[in-house]
Amino acid sequence: QVQLVESGGGLVQAGGSLRLSCAASGRTFSRYYAMGWFRQAPGKEREFVGALDWRGGNTRYVDSVKGRFTISRDNAKNTMYLQMTSLKPEDTAVYYCAAKITTWAPTSDYAAGDMDYWGEGTLVTVSS
Repeated sequence: QVQLVESGGGLVQAGGSLRLSCAASGRTFSRYYAMGWFRQAPGKEREFVGALDWRGGNTRYVDSVKGRFTISRDNAKNTMYLQMTSLKPEDTAVYYCAAKITTWAPTSDYAAGDMDYWGEGTLVTVSS
């Protein structure tokens, strides 16, 4: 089993920055996981934000956040981060961390149904 715990959400003004963290426990992440960030705004479906190949560190992002969001990891802490800059009101959502058991680096955007484990989410609110 894998446990994922997000933190770092909060209220920020448009143009501001936040860094989300996703702490993983239960197993050692090495070659077998891809990690993802998803978000869900009120009344909308959960959408892919970005993904990280835990082994190689490769990342990919949805077009709407490219150049503004950056995913990184700390292997020693089993923690993934989502650095968000130039935030917009439309970035307001509950942000979820997720993990997928795979030996392949992400080559396309993940769907929510692709992921095997989920965190509880952390709320990000961007005021205009």
